[in-house]
Amino acid sequence: MKKNITIALLYNVRHTFPDPKDPKTFLETDFDDPETTRLQIKHLKKLGYKVVPIEANDKAYLKLYRYRAQIDLVFNVSEGMHGNDREAQIPAMLEMLQIPYTGSPPLAQALILDKAKTKEVLIANNVSTLPFQRFTDANQALKKGLIYPLMVKPVSEGSSAGITNKSVVHTLSELRKQIKFIRKVFHEDALVEPYLEGREFSVAMLGNPPQILPILESDHSMLPKKYLPFDSLEVKWFYESETNGQHLKCPALNISTRLERQIHTICLDAWKALGIKDWCRIDIRCDRKENPFVLEVNSPPGCMPPEHDVASYFPMIARAAGIPYERLLQKIISEALKRYKRL
Repeated sequence: MKKNITIALLYNVRHTFPDPKDPKTFLETDFDDPETTRLQIKHLKKLGYKVVPIEANDKAYLKLYRYRAQIDLVFNVSEGMHGNDREAQIPAMLEMLQIPYTGSPPLAQALILDKAKTKEVLIANNVSTLPFQRFTDANQALKKGLIYPLMVKPVSEGSSAGITNKSVVHTLSELRKQIKFIRKVFHEDALVEPYLEGREFSVAMLGNPPQILPILESDHSMLPKKYLPFDSLEVKWFYESETNGQHLKCPALNISTRLERQIHTICLDAWKALGIKDWCRIDIRCDRKENPFVLEVNSPPGCMPPEHDVASYFPMIARAAGIPYERLLQKIISEALKRYKRL
């Protein structure tokens, strides 16, 4: 099967490592560093595929157009370049050129990147998520029912970009300051929702219909006191790297059957409501009574090879399910090829 199949890897390159003290570095947080891309190409070649790497920049369409007759499938880990709908850019190009690809279609990708729109869809489909308010201006009045402490985050960013200790606010002045910060750095709206103090989980889903892999828990009780107990930029980019993600437990420990079933139901309902395909990762946070809520959906999720980052969530969860990295890549490819009836 693999001998004559050409895979185009669509990716974005990160040039600077995120630094909480330098907000300019937040803008490429979602992208992959060159070593990740190099290793992904290596693993795809070891699976027997011919690989055409294409950076998802403003020249990507020209390359896709040029190679469209040769490409059997695009493995899409791109984030897009500009705008709040940027994750839909590559899937839209591929739809127009009729090139098969892994992952979700343009509409799903646009909805998922916009956390407020994601919540609107989930609420309309009775999927558990937190009440929220979208701020286009720091001087907007806070909705009744939103009670401090609140979490403030960029509406269209991933990988914890713009989410630091300062994102948890307790007063109106702190709220307005953080909204202004997001508007200045990211040039986009701010999403405000209640700050939850319960357990936090990450749920990897694979296939069509999706299989839910073992649930991963971020054990925030293990974090140093200088970090607030949530997956902030500091935690994900520094503490996880320094400790190889020692606070990440997969499968999650001491999770009740009731809670596990609730999480499974919520994630399956979210997958269906948003129109997700092939794979995704959903972040879940609980309140103090262990009621779970969808925080956000990651599509495509990070997928760094373990020899480069052992704490990359989706591959870590896959390993807990007995799926090594190359077999994970193969499963994602096979699921996409089945959708296009290429298998």
